[in-house]
Amino acid sequence: MPNPVKRHSRTRRNTRRAHDFLTTPSTSLCPQCNEPKLPHRVCPKCHTYKGREFKAIEKVS
Repeated sequence: MPNPVKRHSRTRRNTRRAHDFLTTPSTSLCPQCNEPKLPHRVCPKCHTYKGREFKAIEKVS
């Protein structure tokens, strides 16, 4: 197995490690049904956002 001849710089090492520290997205509770949802988005369960009702989007296949 060949070994690396030259040393990698700190920048190259840190660039490679940048994706090791990803965090899970934050969630908030829906005020209507108290289910977890992504903030600033329509609730996937009850389809409400800021007290308004939105109809479910149907997938076209």
